[in-house]
Amino acid sequence: MSIYEKPPVEKLIEELRQLKEKAYKGGGDERIQFQHSKGKLTARERLALLFDDGKYNEIMTFATTRATEFGLDKQRFYGDGVVTGWGKVDGRTVFAYAQDFTVLGGSLGETHANKIVRVYELALKVGAPVVGINDSGGARIQEGAMSLEGYGAVFKMNVMASGVIPQITIMAGPAAGGAVYSPALTDFIIMIKGDAYYMFVTGPEITKVVLGEEVSFQDLGGAVVHATKSGVVHFMVDNEQEAINLTKRLLSYLPSNNMEEPPYIDTGDPADRDAAGVEQIVPNDAAKPYNMREIIYKIVDNGEFLEVHRHWAQNIIVGFARIAGNVVGIVANNPEEFGGSIDIDAADKAARFIRFCDAFNIPLISLVDTPGYVPGTEQEYKGIIRHGAKMLYAFAEATVPKITVIIRKSYGGAHIAMSIKSLGADLVYAWPTAEIAVTGPEGAVRILYRKEIQQATNPDDVLKQRIAEYRKLFANPYWAAEKGLVDDVIEPKDTRRVIAAGLEMLKTKREYRYPKKHGNIPL
Repeated sequence: MSIYEKPPVEKLIEELRQLKEKAYKGGGDERIQFQHSKGKLTARERLALLFDDGKYNEIMTFATTRATEFGLDKQRFYGDGVVTGWGKVDGRTVFAYAQDFTVLGGSLGETHANKIVRVYELALKVGAPVVGINDSGGARIQEGAMSLEGYGAVFKMNVMASGVIPQITIMAGPAAGGAVYSPALTDFIIMIKGDAYYMFVTGPEITKVVLGEEVSFQDLGGAVVHATKSGVVHFMVDNEQEAINLTKRLLSYLPSNNMEEPPYIDTGDPADRDAAGVEQIVPNDAAKPYNMREIIYKIVDNGEFLEVHRHWAQNIIVGFARIAGNVVGIVANNPEEFGGSIDIDAADKAARFIRFCDAFNIPLISLVDTPGYVPGTEQEYKGIIRHGAKMLYAFAEATVPKITVIIRKSYGGAHIAMSIKSLGADLVYAWPTAEIAVTGPEGAVRILYRKEIQQATNPDDVLKQRIAEYRKLFANPYWAAEKGLVDDVIEPKDTRRVIAAGLEMLKTKREYRYPKKHGNIPL
């Protein structure tokens, strides 16, 4: 064969197939078996579960590390520890990357990072969500500062994509040090429970050396800790299949990008149906708790509600649902926890959710029953003023349709924080059970009539009398409605119908904002 003559095309195709087979094996059969022995899927198995019919288009399949130090020149693996590409999820284009723990522990080096960056560049060009499946030992030490530069490049793309395309991270393995920050910069984190799954900035060993504190991997950074204590994780699941299923369900509520509307689905649930029996959920005694989720289930289409951060800051509820087929974000106080009062974590939780919905054109529905912010030195010292202001900022900043329904108590600064007219709510409704005031009756009376009560021969009787008078004035929605602060007082059963009508009217809403680079939210 002449030196100018190429091998037969059949031979070249066979060579390509062999190289791709090698690439698809990742770190090889032995390491794949080890991955399976831990109850974990491989990167490609995970992507096959995510995409329709298990089909996706891989990019940079043959990319390898350029580093040669510490024997990396003898450990070149096609793909460099991450599988990248795009496919369809429920018929819509989605980009994804899945770190491959079978290749150098899924560690991130220069090429590995470049592949993730490439996914983001393409996703931003076409306006499609990115799903990241993280399973990595962290920075590739052998590549030194290049791996840190790689993380910086990924973090920058996370930030550039924020508010432009949805970003979802599945924690399907370990993450330590800098590796935790890319997930933290995305919109939602789904984490799997189990010993093989954890994330922390500093591990148990260093924690023990520096602080003398002994703690297990799970107690420091397991799914339960992050879903209940730190609030880092939005969803906690039992296994990888559940994580993939939840990712698909979450995507079903989200637009592909910030220039599109959320996907409408005909749910078959009539917009004008009664929310029958919803009024029975709220106790007659204003001091008694109840679960606000029961009201949400009655109002939304077919009782389907995808709650976000369910296990953290449970005194406030946030999540996605549909009303008359249209996606909405719900922000609701939960009287079952702390009486529905707002603390630092609740304010943070709500503010972040509100800002996500505003970025992606998802209308906001507020369901209000709160006695105020949580008092006390602990909250004050930790910055309830600063944190509480985040929620005010988020609602005031939001330009999406905003509808508020006051169910029962709505007192003080928390009344404002739950979205009222002066803060920018488009429509405010109240049930007949609503109480709208600066503070609760007893607290208000003790301030307003302090001298009279102190000087009375029968202070308890005076207190009771004044409380009754105060309740008659403010423990109902009509004083506020007379002043135009409430658009209408509605029967509870009409709540769904009223919200649906409001959403229909507000579809063409436009709001002007002063030109600026960005605001300065009180972080």
